Amino acid sequence: MRAWEHYEHTADVGIRGYGESLEEAFEAVALALFDVMVEVRKVESKECREVEVEEEDLEALLYSFLEELLVLHDTEGLVFGDVKVEIEKTKNGYKLRAKACGEVLSEKHEPKEEVKAITYHDMKIEKLPDGRWMAQLVPDI
Repeated sequence: MRAWEHYEHTADVGIRGYGESLEEAFEAVALALFDVMVEVRKVESKECREVEVEEEDLEALLYSFLEELLVLHDTEGLVFGDVKVEIEKTKNGYKLRAKACGEVLSEKHEPKEEVKAITYHDMKIEKLPDGRWMAQLVPDI
């Protein structure tokens, strides 16, 4: 089961995603990112976009994945409320394929903060003692 939360940070807000798998943790942190911007539970899956990124390590993979979603938000005005992720280990690192579904931002989504950029600040990706995965970072707001 994927879940997310926001956590207090000195200047901004941190986002953290949990999942039974690494993929679910990535999905949850993506939802946490959009929940900083809008009331994510009000986003309907009217349009879907495919995202594919390859990186040498998991931190770079998470950064590139969230950056792609943010670019779609900035260029097409989309907010996402459902994300499905597949991650595979490759010879050179990792490959992520995702399908993000949502709709164009409107007042019904109760806009909140604007996320300016994805950062590596306080980024962690780890398997927890209970077997779940956790992914977190502090985006630039």
